[in-house]
Order: sequence, then structure tokens, then C-alpha cells
Amino acid sequence: MNFLKTTTSSSPDSELIQSYKKTGDLDVLALLFQNYMELVYGVCLKYLKNQEDAQDAVINIYEELIVKVRKYEIEHFKAWIYQLSKNHCLMKLRKSSTKMVDFEDGFMQIGENAHLDLVNAKEIQLTIMEDCLKTLNANQKSAIELFYLESKCYQEIAKMTNMEPGKVKSHIQNGRRNLKICMDNQFKSI
Repeated sequence: MNFLKTTTSSSPDSELIQSYKKTGDLDVLALLFQNYMELVYGVCLKYLKNQEDAQDAVINIYEELIVKVRKYEIEHFKAWIYQLSKNHCLMKLRKSSTKMVDFEDGFMQIGENAHLDLVNAKEIQLTIMEDCLKTLNANQKSAIELFYLESKCYQEIAKMTNMEPGKVKSHIQNGRRNLKICMDNQFKSI
């Protein structure tokens, strides 16, 4: 893989995602991934601070995409792959740092099951958040996604959605509150 050069597709991301989901054609997935490979590499380099580790992570993330793109509904691929890349790097950093528990007579390394429990808890949290996002009204959902997932400011969101900046702020605050209430209720039912 060339980590510095990317080719861009003329097909929108959603078309490539749907095509891959229908056909399983890895060339389609590769084309989609190439559009964001520099972003993924940049995220990995930021967190891992090593070119070789970052390059390895890019390859691993591509391998994750083979399964995950077919598994999840993805509305904003750029934000989704950014978050996937960030989470991948954070998990890699967690694995590399040895976790120790202090006992009276010394230290004991936490077993693999504890790590898996953390991963499962994070997966459950993300699933609940995705479900709760769907319960927000359209304006709140749009404002939350643009602000948090796409890092847009109030002015940019206002321009994109034809809302007043004050309304954007209100939708973000109300959406965040409603999202928290929904997630709290979901966690209580687990």
C-alpha cells in the first residue's frame, strides 16, 4: 500500500458502501478505503507516534473494514472511519501497556479476560449510542452528528442546515440531553 498517494473515486461513499455490501467485492472496498487512507494514516501516526506502527495499523484497519462495513449502517463514512481508526489505535496502546494490579505481596498481571470485558463494554456502549441517536428528532440528530462526528462549528452547521446559530446550539444541547437520558435508560435495562 502506498501511504502517501490516494486516488479518489467519483462515486459517493454511500454508493461504494452499498455496492460492497451487495457484492462483497474487495476492489470496491479498496476504492472506498483509498479515499480515506491518508486520514487513517494521520490518525494512526498521531496516536502511535511511529511510522511503522501507523502503517501496520492502517493495514489492520482495512482488514477490520472487510467485516465491519457489511455489519454496520454507516451514514457518514469519513466520521465513522476516523472513529474506527482512533479506537483501533487506542486499543493497540492499551494492549501494549501492561496493566498491573497491586496485591499485598507484589503485582499480578491482569488476564486477557479483563481486557475482553473492557472491549465488550465499549462495544455495548457504542451500540446503545447508535440506537439512541436514532430516537432523536431529525434536527437534533443532524446537529449532534455534524458537531460531534464531523467537528463542525455552530456557524457551519447553521449554514449547512439553514438554521439560526441559536437554534443549532439549542438542538445540540437538547439532543445531548435526550441522548444521555436514552442511554441511561438503556443501561438500566441491561
